[in-house]
Amino acid sequence: MSLINTQVQPFKVNAFHNGKFIEVTEESLKGKWSVLIFMPAAFTFNCPTEIEDAANSYAEFQKAGTEVYIVTTDTHFSHKVWHETSPAVGKAQFPLIGDPTHQLTNAFGVHIAEEGLALRGTFIINPEGQIKTLEIHSNEIARDVGETLRKLKAAQYTAAHPGEVCPAKWKEGEKTLAPSLDLVGKI
Repeated sequence: MSLINTQVQPFKVNAFHNGKFIEVTEESLKGKWSVLIFMPAAFTFNCPTEIEDAANSYAEFQKAGTEVYIVTTDTHFSHKVWHETSPAVGKAQFPLIGDPTHQLTNAFGVHIAEEGLALRGTFIINPEGQIKTLEIHSNEIARDVGETLRKLKAAQYTAAHPGEVCPAKWKEGEKTLAPSLDLVGKI
């Protein structure tokens, strides 16, 4: 069963955020757009490149009224040390969530049971707590947060403009489509 348009299930986890330990729950996601970015583990070689990419675009996420959350199967204690020792991870101003019990990785369908790690999964969640996009792929392929931003803006646009859809490669400010019988077979 797809998680698209389903409600985020209740959860409670700890995170390292801006020099403090905080608690994050499903209620933390409500009232604003959220992006959850699952990664296999802290102290790896590919994950810091993705965190740095997200950190470099964090101002754009904030401008779009969106919070970014990085999730690994490590503890929030590990994330504190990772943040302090990795120049790339040290750029993160968003919460680094620890999921050592695999509550989130299981709920979002990215858990690798035989490894105790997560697949690379990206989820865009609307202010009501519904999952609007998801992307899950193999761990050897890092993501481009620019595409996540594009999908976020498309989800925000269609939420604000019911009855319109964003075509392939749509970017903010470009023309959208209003599905109708007149368009069938004409595009």
